[in-house]
Amino acid sequence: MDRETATPDVEAMPGQRAKQWAERHREHAATSTYVYDFVWDTSAPAEGPFCTDVDGNVLLDFTSHVAAAPLGYNNPKIMEPMAEFDLVDPLKIAGQDFYVSSGHDYDDDPLPGPAGLMDRLVDATDHYGMDTVFLSNSGAEAVENAIKVSYDHSDGGKYGITFDGAFHGRTLGALSLNRSKEVYRRKFPEIAGIHDMPYCDDRNCSPDTCSCGFFVDNTSRLREKLHPKRGHINPEELSYIILEPIQGEGGYRIPSDAFMQELADLADEYDITLIADEIQSGVGRTGKMWGSDHFPIEPDIITSAKALRVGATISKKEIFPEEKSRLSSTWGAGDIIASLQGALTLDAIEEYDLMDNAVVRGEQFLETMADADLPGVADLRGKGLMLAVEFETKEHRDAVQEAALKRGLLTLACGYKVLRILPPLDVTEREISLGCDLLGEAIEATA
Repeated sequence: MDRETATPDVEAMPGQRAKQWAERHREHAATSTYVYDFVWDTSAPAEGPFCTDVDGNVLLDFTSHVAAAPLGYNNPKIMEPMAEFDLVDPLKIAGQDFYVSSGHDYDDDPLPGPAGLMDRLVDATDHYGMDTVFLSNSGAEAVENAIKVSYDHSDGGKYGITFDGAFHGRTLGALSLNRSKEVYRRKFPEIAGIHDMPYCDDRNCSPDTCSCGFFVDNTSRLREKLHPKRGHINPEELSYIILEPIQGEGGYRIPSDAFMQELADLADEYDITLIADEIQSGVGRTGKMWGSDHFPIEPDIITSAKALRVGATISKKEIFPEEKSRLSSTWGAGDIIASLQGALTLDAIEEYDLMDNAVVRGEQFLETMADADLPGVADLRGKGLMLAVEFETKEHRDAVQEAALKRGLLTLACGYKVLRILPPLDVTEREISLGCDLLGEAIEATA
């Protein structure tokens, strides 16, 4: 496949073979969140945002596997360095009792594993003073460990603060923090002491113009909750505040500086551990390494995953527990290939200026779609290549997603009536134009 000339080419979606594969998969798979019967053919041509399904349809994938494939498919920036790696077995090192190397001297290792990935993550969070990493399998595990670290660090603090619209994962601890769709938590037990706050839904608001309910009567509801005389939560018993710098599942909501400044002020005033869930917004997706970098907050803990291919809980040594065995994971810090992919991704972002590219191409998308003045579009927003198209109705959003698929453009929904757009970080001007054309056609056809 020649990425420079490839175009979407769809005969039918889903095709007959895709239907068969999906049916066979569902025979034994638990009901989950599959959106449509797209079946990637791993043996067929694919590069960057272009991929081929089992029926030979060529698609433009603007989901990046929900930001978990930050450079798309078979990208040479990842594939060429990995070509030096000879597959071995096991590819995961059980427990955290062992270490792994490629046989080279550490300072001259072309195939960085878990240790190399942690080095890079410390470098990427140096401006927050972070120097310690705990690797795990997934974003949910990264969040679980962040809240465990916070409870331990607060020495008995029993409360946590989350936000309306939040999504932090599907393990039981993380589920307790979710405030997006109720289906995620229904009838499951929860951690006690979790309080929720409104999440800013106006990226340009001030305390005087706030409409989400966070600011009221010249103060914030969180400040009132923590007030020494009027509040009902003792700040000394608050273990953490956790938030997504830009909400993902909740609808790609971008908060205002006023909202973030108030959180920063309260965290500083009461010495509260602030956890930034960067699982979707991190690793260059927004045009900066972390979504937090756009705002006046200074996280104490960052959780990352998706684009890293592993889970990572990143903080300062003094915040992590000192006691041995307090944190551990069977496959934690031991996935050789995933750690290598994560390290090479961070290298590629730096070497090829992909954060700058994300800014330019994100602006191109937003400007092109705004100029098209498409019917039924209520809002266009985003930072970098974490982009959202909000529609006036959920029905129109759903119809657009289906119509885009039939034209060869893969997208994903989020929130209630929002379509999220996640091209690879090295997406080109031509590819953004192609995507805008296909999406515009889908919107016009379903209006």
